[in-house]
Amino acid sequence: MPTGAALSERSSGESTSHFASIRIRVDGYGNLRLAVYSLDELRSKTMVPLTMANKTRYAPTRLVNFVEQRASFELKTTEIGEKFRINRIVIFSKELYKSYPGS
Repeated sequence: MPTGAALSERSSGESTSHFASIRIRVDGYGNLRLAVYSLDELRSKTMVPLTMANKTRYAPTRLVNFVEQRASFELKTTEIGEKFRINRIVIFSKELYKSYPGS
């Protein structure tokens, strides 16, 4: 497995999952913009921005409520001089369907 790759129990992409929330431990300053995209970016959802601080004692949780086979998360800043460093990302998801009907 390549360095930095995520290991999952089922990576075939055949199941449909409900992405419930995301918990991010991040240091920085400015606003961190969050979005989630479906495969090929056909559907997307923008989440509530996260106001960053240099040091925090907790990892805030943002609700996602997104149902897709696969999803990609975008984290970005939009203003000049905003910086961030991600320490940890936890994505809470649950498998809904094992396959599409008829397959």
